[in-house]
Amino acid sequence: MNEKFDFGPENAGNIVYIRRVAMDSLPDEVRRQVPGADALYAVHGPDGERLALVKDRSLAFMLARQNELTPVSVH
Repeated sequence: MNEKFDFGPENAGNIVYIRRVAMDSLPDEVRRQVPGADALYAVHGPDGERLALVKDRSLAFMLARQNELTPVSVH
């Protein structure tokens, strides 16, 4: 408990951020592909780049874990 943990760049490389994305903020071509949805969930890399859009939160977390990434929820 008194030992320091190294949060250096090599450890941060596995983290991805999951956040809800309102449909009205997405391009028309994306909205046409998911009729009836009110939101999608985005998986973002540490640099903020959007890596994926999926239909629900649990799928976003599962996708991250299947790719050996550590998902963190962003509000």
